[in-house]
Amino acid sequence: MAGTDSQALIIACPMCAVLNRVPSSKLGAGGKCGKCGSDLFAAAPVELDARNFDAHALRADIPMLVDFWADWCGPCRQMAPAFAAAAPQLEPWLRLGKLDTQADQAIAARYAIRTIPTMLILKKGKEIARQSGAMPVQAIVQWARQALRSG
Repeated sequence: MAGTDSQALIIACPMCAVLNRVPSSKLGAGGKCGKCGSDLFAAAPVELDARNFDAHALRADIPMLVDFWADWCGPCRQMAPAFAAAAPQLEPWLRLGKLDTQADQAIAARYAIRTIPTMLILKKGKEIARQSGAMPVQAIVQWARQALRSG
């Protein structure tokens, strides 16, 4: 295929994690999952766990911004609304997801998460940016866009 417009991207469904092909030229239009019919972009973070993490963070073609958090963490709870508000501003060029470090300690260990909240931008599973500490929505959006430009 000659141009990027005709290139298909692999997008994981936020509901069932099935991988879907979407033409890059139609990425902004969203699309529906071929299996469950859900919107491929819901303008909200995906709840990540051991069952769906690899589909979103390793196999999908769009980068993933992961918020590593825990329920007992005050700054994590404080940042949660800002992280959710960043999703509609960053999709479809970046998928946002939240991973509970208490429930999925092996994934947190894989990425050497030592403090929470910590946000990572992953591209095909490889870390391209890291930021620790709670941030307001515009700071999250600015940081993520800058990291995508330089990564």
